[in-house]
This record gives sequence, C-alpha cells and structure tokens, in this order.
Amino acid sequence: MRRSRLVGFVAPLLLALGLGFTQAASAQAASNSGGYVALGDSYASGVGAGSYISSSGDCDRSTNSAAYLWNAAHKPASFAFNACSGATTDDVMAGQLGSLNSSTSLVSISIGGNDAGFASVMQTCVLNSDSTCLSAIASAKTYITNTLPGKLDTVYNAIHSKAPNARVVVVGYPRFYLLGQVCLGLSDTKRSAINGAADTLDSTIQSRVSAHGFAFGDVRSAFSSHEICSSSSWLHSLNVLDLTESYHPTADGQSGGYLPALTNAAG
Repeated sequence: MRRSRLVGFVAPLLLALGLGFTQAASAQAASNSGGYVALGDSYASGVGAGSYISSSGDCDRSTNSAAYLWNAAHKPASFAFNACSGATTDDVMAGQLGSLNSSTSLVSISIGGNDAGFASVMQTCVLNSDSTCLSAIASAKTYITNTLPGKLDTVYNAIHSKAPNARVVVVGYPRFYLLGQVCLGLSDTKRSAINGAADTLDSTIQSRVSAHGFAFGDVRSAFSSHEICSSSSWLHSLNVLDLTESYHPTADGQSGGYLPALTNAAG
C-alpha cells in the first residue's frame, strides 16, 4: 500500500496504543531467453523486506523481494521491475504494463489487496470494537466477491494481450495471524476474521487465475507457523522504526514464502 496510506493508518494507531480471457493452461515454463516483468503492489515490490532501490522512490522496490531474487537466480534476457507500493488494479493498468511485449516469457503479479481496502480495514480493526471490525471485513469481502473479479479480469486480459507468449504467475496473500496464541494487539475474533478475509481474497484471485489459464502461487502454506503472533513471524506487525513496513512480509517472508511460490509456479 502507499506510504501515505500506511502513515495515515499507523499514526492514529500509535496514539491509540499510547506510542505517540485465456492463456493455455499448458503454457511452457518461463525461458531464460525471454524477458521477465514483475508487476503488482507492495507485496510484489517487497515493502517490509528492506534494501530498497533508491531510484524506485515511494514504490519501495526491494532487492530482497521475490521478484528481484528470482531474476538474480535465473538471469532472464531482461528484467523490468514495475511493481509499486500502493498499487491497485487501476494503477497496474495505467502505469505498469509498458514493459510487456511478445518477447516477455514470464510475468508475475500480486494485486487486489489495495482494491479491497486493506489499509482501511486494518485501521478499523485496530482502533475499534470486534463488531465494527467484523462489519468492515464483511464489506471488504462483499467487494472482493462482487467487484474485484471484474477488475482482475481487466488486468489479466491486458497482460495476455500485451505478452501473449508469457507464463503468467499470480501470487496470492498470506493469512496474517497465528490463532490461539497469547499475543498483544487484536482479539482472536478479529484475527480470525482477518484471516478469513485473506482466504476469500485468495480464493477469488485463484478463481480468476484459473479462468485465464494462468498459474497461481499460493503462499499460505509457506507462511503457516510464520504468521504474526508466531515465534518466527515472516510478517511485520507494527514497525515503529519504519511505519511503511507494518503488516508486510519481512525479507525472510519474501525468500522463504514468496520466492518458492513464484519459482514453483513459474515452472
């Protein structure tokens, strides 16, 4: 999500806490002879993983992101790192597709969380009651179910049109919380509902991915036992040293969760 959204969401939190349609399913695996284009939002750009590329500005593209690591390991003919913190499906359509062409052999993308109002939901759940949190999550799930599929279809169709020979990997989102633990912060009711919303988001994305014949990279199993409230979390909770990194994967989350999902789905 965008830096301004995160700061707007975390600032009141600090006060509250008293801390101040088709591609063939049998498409060939990505070839190193072609180009790789990485699209998407903050989970794709690597917010939370540190080591940001200075020229990326507020997009916060990280050399510890799964996309950057995959590129370093496989050395495709070209690499366009277009993912940007805060991106929505509309942002992808408006500013991230220019690097795609018939020579592109691999495209990765993580998108949809900002469309569903991630920042707003988290702010509501942190600062308000269980019932208010659950209401916000219900509204987000309605959007995910009824509106997001069409937005995803538009992006996926555009990717296939501009890069018809590419293997397209759509990477999902992790569940945020390990439940049943003694953990400061949100109630288990809120945590469970947030996890449920993540499942709804992933299921919706996976459904549209399947309809387009793309590959889905599911990170939920990799993040199991590495959620917030675990003893070895791969997700930041509130990061008071860098507010923009709150609720994003760490470098370990990118290398241990996102990179394997991308690599396996890329073929």
